[in-house]
Amino acid sequence: MPYCNAARHQFHYRDEGSGDPVLFVHGFPLNGTMWLEQIERTSPQVRCIAPDLRGFGLSDPSTDRVLTMERHADDLAAIMDVFGVERVDLVGHSMGGYVALAFAERYPERVRSLAMVNSKSTADSEEAKAGRDMTAIKTVIQGRAILAREMANGLLADEASPWQKGRVETMVEETRVETIVAALEGMKQRPDRTAVLESLAVPMVAIVGEEDRLAPVGEAQTMVAAVSDGTTTLIPGAGHMAPIENPDAVAAALAALWSRVESRAG
Repeated sequence: MPYCNAARHQFHYRDEGSGDPVLFVHGFPLNGTMWLEQIERTSPQVRCIAPDLRGFGLSDPSTDRVLTMERHADDLAAIMDVFGVERVDLVGHSMGGYVALAFAERYPERVRSLAMVNSKSTADSEEAKAGRDMTAIKTVIQGRAILAREMANGLLADEASPWQKGRVETMVEETRVETIVAALEGMKQRPDRTAVLESLAVPMVAIVGEEDRLAPVGEAQTMVAAVSDGTTTLIPGAGHMAPIENPDAVAAALAALWSRVESRAG
């Protein structure tokens, strides 16, 4: 299996296709396999790089008590350096979107375009922070299986198939408990980064499932309103896991974004 050493850590990754590099950043508490459908659909046209973030998937375990969005962003920059990639079309799902915004804040010159998938730029409310604390406690006490079942039901649209629920449950169950706890704390501590979007000078799309209860269309509209070149794409029949629930529509939205990038360059 492919691994690379970056930032004193060993990361597992997928690297398929050729052309302009696209960096896919997975959500919580998932791994790079959530992008398999997108890699299958887009790798004939672009180079798809999908790492498992620090502590997630098949990447090395992490000793970080708090996995901050900034830490992940720096890891992505280090991975890009290993691959010799200067700029990427950045695609972040949910927590991966938070990481993408941290990356855009720290390395704006390395972002060619931005796709925020089932994500948002705002910080957690106090209620959401308390919910993350409770999730961490429950996961330590009850284990991952219960969390996986709850998340599969909460992240997906009501009409999601058993196969789709199985995909999500498997990824959650494979995530280390200490990673879940550290990532929850990192997400809880993240700031509002809407201002990062305001300074972003590249094309952007906010992709949102029409049944997404965690990052609904209002959050997407807030992000798009902050940028000079942004669009919102509503994915029918999808909840918070649009790349798995309706992969064709998500791939089409990404292709439209990258076409805008090429038009601007031309």
